[in-house]
Amino acid sequence: MNEEQKQQGTETSGNFEEQLRELLAEDANTIRPAPVPYPAIRRQGTIERRRRVAAIGAALVTLGAMPVGAYALADGDTGKDTTASAPSVTATPRTSATPARTPSPSPPGPARPATKGQLLDGITFGQAVDGLKKCLAYDQSHTGGPSGKFHTDLGTAENYRIILAMNSIGDSNAPGNGMYVIAVKEQPKRIRLICNIKNGEAEGLNTSVGSDDPPGAGPVTADSNGGKLYQQSFLDRGHWKLPFRWGVIGTVKPSVARVTVSYGGATSEGALDHGWFVASGVLNQQVTAAPHIKGYDADSKLVYDSDKDKYYEKQLP
Repeated sequence: MNEEQKQQGTETSGNFEEQLRELLAEDANTIRPAPVPYPAIRRQGTIERRRRVAAIGAALVTLGAMPVGAYALADGDTGKDTTASAPSVTATPRTSATPARTPSPSPPGPARPATKGQLLDGITFGQAVDGLKKCLAYDQSHTGGPSGKFHTDLGTAENYRIILAMNSIGDSNAPGNGMYVIAVKEQPKRIRLICNIKNGEAEGLNTSVGSDDPPGAGPVTADSNGGKLYQQSFLDRGHWKLPFRWGVIGTVKPSVARVTVSYGGATSEGALDHGWFVASGVLNQQVTAAPHIKGYDADSKLVYDSDKDKYYEKQLP
């Protein structure tokens, strides 16, 4: 290669390199990213912050208008709940949508006996209640009611406790069988009723008002008018109708835990009912002696014996 050819080759190479540099420069300008628009981004961020502040203010206004308590706010980013609670001193308790059931009041009416054995001869409590109401109506109609002269207002059946109901046996003085209903009440003063029901109607009523205990009475006191429950008319002495349902009632002190009554050779265990005792049995023989009553304390010690009670009638009339 001569000198002229070498010079041409050098020029050609130089031109190629210069063209290559120009091409690379153009490509670099083509792939270079555009400048970041910082002013636009800043304006967008300012607008977004203002929108969030406005949204939070609206939420606080809504909470202020709602009842004080705890509220669950949905978090749109996490899907969880956040809780905002007011001070406990001003919180209003949440009430149940279903109202609490109010117990039904007990139906009005006299109280039941303390034991089932005080309703005898198949007499139901409902029948005894009906008999008591008829007795009180009988008293109203035969005495002129509460305004009657020297009359004690016996009140209504709801205030009484039925302590005994049993069959009654007619005799020469009061013919016809029926049913005895014995009821008591303590307030405002003690009243004891013995009523005889025959053919569905009240035909006789015996009342005792106030305490029946004599001075110096012992822990057991037999009812002074209860003899009609365990004897027939003296007109029939020695010729009673048998078998004969009998009953004995009276009062007991709290120290008495047990009462027994012996009559016609048989002994019956008495029932204690709120300060009263009740005993009953069936007589199968003619008798002349009154029922024999005994009372015992919680240690089974004898504390009363009617044979030693000067007030108790030990023989039948």
